[in-house]
Amino acid sequence: MIFRAIRRAVALVFALILSIIRYWLLHLRGPLTLERRALWGQQTARAILACVGIRCRVEGTPPTHGLVVANHLSIIDVLILSADMPCFFVAKIEVGGLSFFGKAARSSGTIFLDRSSLDSAMSVADQMKERFKLQVPVLLFPEGTSTDGLQLLPFHPRLIDPATSTGTQITTATVRYVLEDGTPEKELCWYGDEPFGTHLLKVIGVAGFTAMVRFGKPHIYPDRRTAADATRAEIAKMRVQMPLP
Repeated sequence: MIFRAIRRAVALVFALILSIIRYWLLHLRGPLTLERRALWGQQTARAILACVGIRCRVEGTPPTHGLVVANHLSIIDVLILSADMPCFFVAKIEVGGLSFFGKAARSSGTIFLDRSSLDSAMSVADQMKERFKLQVPVLLFPEGTSTDGLQLLPFHPRLIDPATSTGTQITTATVRYVLEDGTPEKELCWYGDEPFGTHLLKVIGVAGFTAMVRFGKPHIYPDRRTAADATRAEIAKMRVQMPLP
């Protein structure tokens, strides 16, 4: 396990260095539009997954616009979903302080939410509505935090309101991890008070695993409560139905 973790850590550092070089090269090729930043985020995610040997299997069609809501298990979710499609994440403001990952999030166009501030919530809603006009989807985790995967937390309707109030389509995305040695998915999740560094070391040290993502069909919902309840139920159902790799 130690050798595997060291090998993946070196590969991760290499991938991060390449992503930084690629970002600065973008500066030389013209204005860094939001769309170009999202594409950089997708390229970075794919490079990291390839370097550390994380396998992915995708079912369904990733959307090209609107809002995507997903369950949240680990920091890897961001890489997996970013690799599937260019997108803008809505993340809690604390994510911006996670060393390189925070800077990468800002560079790729992530919208940060301070959950203790009403002004921040209003600003995030306005930013989401503007992003809905682009051909790049906005993605959020309506549970509000990552979990151990044993159950879905309630979805926060307020986070979904910018989509329902503008008649924007909403697509579900379900994430699941299957470890080769039969270890429960929970061992790969980031939950409770576990520090980020400890979680990252656990991820790069674990035996091989497959990340599975299933996208649902896009829908337009009449109100935020209906959307929150319906998308939560759909994701819960898809997690149960997802076959083993």
